[in-house]
Amino acid sequence: MALLHDATEAIVVINDRNDIIFFNTGAEKLWGYTQDEVLGHNVRMLVPDFVRNEHDGHVARHRETDVNTIIGTSREVIFENKHGDYITGELTLSSSPVGPKGAKYYLASIKAVTEENHRKKLLDLQNTVFQSLSTEMQIQDVADLVCREVENFVPNTVAILVLIGEGHRLHVLSGPGLPRRYAAALENVTLSDADIMALSNDLDEAATVVWDSYKSLGVSLGLHHCWASAIKAGNGKISGIFALFSRNLNKTSDWPQKVVAGCVSFCSVLIEQYDARHHISQLANYDPLTGFLNRTAIHKVLKTLVGKPGDNHFAVLMLNLDRFRDINDALGHTNGDDFLKAVATRIKSLCRSHYILSRAGGDEFVIILPDTKAANATAFAETLITGMEEPIEIGGNFLVASVSVGISMFPENGPDSESLIGHAEAAMRLAKKEARGTYRVATPEDHAAAQDRLVLGSALRESLAKGLLNLHYQPQIKAKTGELYGVEALSRWHHPHLGNIFPSRFIAVAEDTGQIEAIGAWCLEEACRQIVAWDRDGVMIPAVSVNLSAGHFRKRQLPEMISNLLTRFGIAPTRLTVEITESVMMDENKDTMDVLHAIRALDVGLSMDDFGTGYSSLSRLTRLPLTEIKIDRSFIMNLEHDANAQAVTTAVIGIGNRLGMTVVTEGVETEAQYELLESLHCDVMQGYLFAKPMAPKDLEAWFRQPRKIMPAMRKALAKKQASGQPKTK
Repeated sequence: MALLHDATEAIVVINDRNDIIFFNTGAEKLWGYTQDEVLGHNVRMLVPDFVRNEHDGHVARHRETDVNTIIGTSREVIFENKHGDYITGELTLSSSPVGPKGAKYYLASIKAVTEENHRKKLLDLQNTVFQSLSTEMQIQDVADLVCREVENFVPNTVAILVLIGEGHRLHVLSGPGLPRRYAAALENVTLSDADIMALSNDLDEAATVVWDSYKSLGVSLGLHHCWASAIKAGNGKISGIFALFSRNLNKTSDWPQKVVAGCVSFCSVLIEQYDARHHISQLANYDPLTGFLNRTAIHKVLKTLVGKPGDNHFAVLMLNLDRFRDINDALGHTNGDDFLKAVATRIKSLCRSHYILSRAGGDEFVIILPDTKAANATAFAETLITGMEEPIEIGGNFLVASVSVGISMFPENGPDSESLIGHAEAAMRLAKKEARGTYRVATPEDHAAAQDRLVLGSALRESLAKGLLNLHYQPQIKAKTGELYGVEALSRWHHPHLGNIFPSRFIAVAEDTGQIEAIGAWCLEEACRQIVAWDRDGVMIPAVSVNLSAGHFRKRQLPEMISNLLTRFGIAPTRLTVEITESVMMDENKDTMDVLHAIRALDVGLSMDDFGTGYSSLSRLTRLPLTEIKIDRSFIMNLEHDANAQAVTTAVIGIGNRLGMTVVTEGVETEAQYELLESLHCDVMQGYLFAKPMAPKDLEAWFRQPRKIMPAMRKALAKKQASGQPKTK
């Protein structure tokens, strides 16, 4: 035993109860314990907590079965010394029966693994990384391999590789042993320029980035210490961080930091390869303008989704911008590209993180909703359409990205990517034809729907001929006094068999079937007839506004037609206002400008309808003979909380007033909106706060009833009455 006692390697002998009965000088040096501290104690005291169960299992199985799997072989194992440090040793184990019952005693010979051994292993790991990168092995798999190997070098630790990407944003590329909560805390954190500068000056400052701010979280997850180093790319930029977290309470060894430092060089190469492959992937699979997947890539994604086993459901949405060609033509391709980028940003903000986004080409986008059924897909389509209504400023113009959406479902609408995209596109085209700014779900009856549109067009032509269309009127109120400024005529259609048909639907059909001008002419005549009827009944409506499509203003006969109507019904021209769309503003054709000026020469009002929703440019207002601007409801709905909407509304009101135009705001629904608009000196308001659109008889009843009077109106009316002016309806 004297020879064993003085041997350089550590030797430990345990009896049949796993008690230590021999502990030589080499063992004292390796573990830091004296013989007196260990003799008679269970050998578990020399084994770290996290491998004790495995150790006990090996010993128990050999005692019971005598299966020789560990006896006589050498292998690396982990030990814990007196100071709490983990050490690696090369273990050789032998056993012999002792006593009458043949109870087994074990002799363990342990040779400490030196740092030189570890350095060799790090060099081997580096070679493995370089060989792996030269193959088709995924970067993620190589990074995971590095982390797991390093965790073997430094027992009871967790290794991670973090990328520092565009905008100094963190991304945990690998950390197979890292608790999810800790990974989530690091993901997408943005470092400051000062952080990057500190890392550039001292790579070991990396621990302040991945540990100092998260230490309490780490401790709660069983992580107690961190060693980390920043990684510099070949161009000198900080590209990542490699870190080790220890589960050990004590931190007495500098070996982990040496391991981290040894990994930095080949991790730098790994990150450079990742960036290179990522760049190539971006070029092949992503749209350079929006950053979304391109059409080729979205087909690949669909093929993968289609091949998933089990109860697999997902939705494919195709979006098309309404009238994007007009924007491109009017504002130029540079502004058109900026508009597309802004649209893409808006779309992304409305999507959940797991939705898959693609620009299929031009002004078409595809969104895949994984694990989604039709009801949820249509709900999202509605959210999408509504969310796109807020104007986008491009080059001083405020544009609304109205979209038409087609929806196809897997597996209902096809077994492959081509059929799913095709059905979604067909549904989108139908939605675009039926009424822009809507959605449609692809069905086997899509062809029948096209036929139905023909039927609707025929029914509209018949209804127009038989007088089945009618007008409702929505009051417009003077903001200061509450007096009636006028009413807007809004077309309605109730078919005896088809029921009520929304204007957004039948107006689109009218445009597609060439009936829109006939409907506009009917609206003008019906409005004039109604003015006369109200006058006869003692209901003095100051003015009626009538919407006309852009096509009307390309007809040189329009001023003459309006003049004849005024003469025929004996109506003062000032009691009629014609509303034009913003596309007319953009039409700089001389004939169109001549028509507008001829109408205004009649003393008929000209109103810019829904200002700000299409191609608005304040500079173009001065070129048109307008008497009125109508601010669209999309600005008013969020007016109280949206600083941009307030800024635009304030600017339009101010410019309109300075140009001598009456400013009308649509969609006023709350007293708070009224008070804010009144404080901005808006002239006229229209919306449900005052009255909804009504049939002529209902409007007569409303006219004779007391009106809703705001506090500011009472003051103005009192002042008016004090001056001797009569109170008017």
